Amino acid sequence: MSLVLASTSPFRAAILKNAGLDFRAEAAGIDERSVEAPLLETDATAEDIAAVLAEAKAMDVSERNPGALVLGGDQTLSLEGKLFHKPADMEEARFHLLSFSGKTHQLWSALSLVRNGEAVWRHVSVAHMRVRPLSPQFIGRYLARTGDAALKSVGAYQYEGLGIQLFDGIDGDYFTIVGLPILPLLKKLRDLGEIDG
Repeated sequence: MSLVLASTSPFRAAILKNAGLDFRAEAAGIDERSVEAPLLETDATAEDIAAVLAEAKAMDVSERNPGALVLGGDQTLSLEGKLFHKPADMEEARFHLLSFSGKTHQLWSALSLVRNGEAVWRHVSVAHMRVRPLSPQFIGRYLARTGDAALKSVGAYQYEGLGIQLFDGIDGDYFTIVGLPILPLLKKLRDLGEIDG
């Protein structure tokens, strides 16, 4: 199998590696905000946006890798109909966490497989993340401890690390939360005959 991960995310790469898949990683060269902009002018949901971005990344890398199966992924976060992006700075991270406090938000993880510029599979999983009530003082201490790692995820938390302390309930699987729903991907790769079934 010639699988290319259209991402340089160390988390996505670790999931694929741990699952025993052979692949190489290549960053997609798209401007996510410009792909997203026309969608925001329509009734596109956070789920739709994640799916479009995942496919756009895979399409971009597919152009440079004829014959290869390219995996694109994207993750969006929505709270009460509002879309959140990775925070640009610590002040925005603080705002995100204050917004999430005591509420449930949704993380949408989309995957797309593309070969020779044609989408062969699309998938979106969702996790419902219930953040416990957080005081401004706790958020300040949390961000001081996590540092710039808080700016690397859409929710301003690293769920697989210290960020787990922010939650009091989760409905969804771990792989969706960290951005690569591996079980549906493995099933599709078996269905395509790309891995041993």
